[in-house]
Amino acid sequence: MKAIKASTFIRTARCNCSYNEEAKRAFHRQAANILRQLAVYLGYKDGDFDLRHNQGGIAVSGEITLHSDALYVQFSQSCLGPDMGFMWRTCRGRKDYTGGPNQWMKWESLEDLPAVARTMLNEANGTG
Repeated sequence: MKAIKASTFIRTARCNCSYNEEAKRAFHRQAANILRQLAVYLGYKDGDFDLRHNQGGIAVSGEITLHSDALYVQFSQSCLGPDMGFMWRTCRGRKDYTGGPNQWMKWESLEDLPAVARTMLNEANGTG
């Protein structure tokens, strides 16, 4: 799969895809691509994480989640608007769906995936 630019995904993430099936498909496809790129910066290999899609109903974006043994990263469009960004937290294994406290990053932070990965790894390792 060819990596997409973060700026392309950020534009997609900031455009409401509720009631727009084509936009929702683009959001899910691009989110999965960015999360796979993030996984590389996190040092993950195939099998080190799950990538899940929940399409949700017509009125929502649904969620795309990267879930490893230490991190849970979820992309979705918040009903609070595009400035909310995306949610992530630490966790203790892939069966842990509540984990540490929810933390939020702006969509624009994805322009620097190595920095996003460092922030998440520092928190997961207790050095953040």
